Amino acid sequence: MRTSRKHQTPDAIHLLYEQPVQENDPFCLSHIQILDNNACSGTVGRRTGVSFQTYRNQIFTLESSMAAAGFDSPSAVSLSSSRSPFSPQSSQSYLSDPHHSPDNTYGSPLSGSSVVYDSNELKHKLRELELSLLGPESDTIDSCNGCFLTGHHQAASIASFNCDQLVDMIPNLDLKQILVACGQALRDGDMLTVTGLMHVLEKMVSVSGEPIQRLGAYMLEGLRARLESSGSNIYNALKCKEPTSSELMSYMHILFRICPYWKFAYTSGNVVIREVMEYEQKIHIIDFQIAQGTQWMFLIAALAKRPGGPPSIRVTGIDDSQSNRARGGGLDIVGQRLSEFARSYNVPFDFHDAAMSGCEIQLEHLKVQPGEALAVNFPYVLHHMPDESVSILNHRDRLLRLVKSLSPKVVTLAEQESNTNTSPFFSRYLETLDYYSAMFESIDVACPRDDKQRINAEQHCVARDIVNMIACEGPERVERHELLGKWRSRLMMAGFSQYPLSSSVTMAVRDMLKEYDNNYRLAERDRALYLGWANRAMATFSAWR
Repeated sequence: MRTSRKHQTPDAIHLLYEQPVQENDPFCLSHIQILDNNACSGTVGRRTGVSFQTYRNQIFTLESSMAAAGFDSPSAVSLSSSRSPFSPQSSQSYLSDPHHSPDNTYGSPLSGSSVVYDSNELKHKLRELELSLLGPESDTIDSCNGCFLTGHHQAASIASFNCDQLVDMIPNLDLKQILVACGQALRDGDMLTVTGLMHVLEKMVSVSGEPIQRLGAYMLEGLRARLESSGSNIYNALKCKEPTSSELMSYMHILFRICPYWKFAYTSGNVVIREVMEYEQKIHIIDFQIAQGTQWMFLIAALAKRPGGPPSIRVTGIDDSQSNRARGGGLDIVGQRLSEFARSYNVPFDFHDAAMSGCEIQLEHLKVQPGEALAVNFPYVLHHMPDESVSILNHRDRLLRLVKSLSPKVVTLAEQESNTNTSPFFSRYLETLDYYSAMFESIDVACPRDDKQRINAEQHCVARDIVNMIACEGPERVERHELLGKWRSRLMMAGFSQYPLSSSVTMAVRDMLKEYDNNYRLAERDRALYLGWANRAMATFSAWR
């Protein structure tokens, strides 16, 4: 495991916000600047993840995968939750490449769409194998209007195949190709091929293997869940012990420590808020996913050093029952922690809790007071809110209009740069494969593949999102990401204009990324920051007013 070259503490975090502004800052250029990091990866931080959380009323298990990997933790494979957690939509011509968008900084091709795959050839090979096993009677079955084995007969026939024989029949397809082929067959309703390929996948995936093998294990669970017609059915049938609050907290902490995705959001947001509030004496921050509140510890420490003395700070924390379970208690724990921290820095502080989902928030819950300078924070949370494609209430746009009515000085938005909201199943499946291939590769450089804590963290904090996107539709699918272009359209329709980011924001993020692998990239375009892994854009940050 790579270790941090240095540890940042709240006392030192202000350095992130006080970088000198260079007169000829490269990020002021109109074209995209890709910034390589010179330092090897490291990990530092004390913040639980909020980007990747659970989905509604679902429990899932990977007992067979864990057994194959030699792990026996009863809590390592289950998860339940009351709800999910880490564009203008592409035109029809872009469906095979969800990244073909003016808002894709890197322009990286979709990994899955680059795979050359002949579904007819694969079906023919599976057909040959089935004929060899069924014998002459199969000719009679096959003559029935071209419909060869339907429903349970298909599943029973393919289930009797020897997995090694199936693998031998398709030696030229790698794991990613098989995953693509399986999703395509499911889209086409070809259950013969789906069932056969799922047997192949069982032989190839591993929660302790290479990144694509680990991702394949969770995508396979998603496919199984989808075949059950409901993402929740399979989980309810496979209940096992849930992790305790301390275990779940530990898993979230692991991902926060080894990946910069959350620190990217917190660092960028804090610099912007600090700049906007430079001369304000009364600051009110509304955080729509406060989790542990650690982001505001860093900001309190920075504002405590402000010339002329610190402002008074009030934080309204919005959170749900899943985060409560991870903390082992309600938002009062966050309030106490932040109050004690502010007291140690002699910063006047008050905390207001709104223990509910963002979908439930109304104006009266926010307790905005006259004379306050308001900042609103959306850290990887808006994509959970159902939009017009799910509900006539359209909470996604309703919340933006509600926030605009409060006249905030700044709104900070961090989101995953992915296109899964209204995409049809197969396009969404390919996007999931591409996006999380990059994420698992980024995790891989920071933790050994057989690290049990890393396996637990992936299963509890990442896999649930993958399964939700593959298995669920309608209101049950709560992982509904959009590209920055779509967020920009929504915000502008709500009356916001984009806030220009100073070079200090970029410099602070660059400094933070020195603790991580140099495959992490930072780019600036159209007043927004893009965090990428290699050639794949992973997350964006933008500010609004």
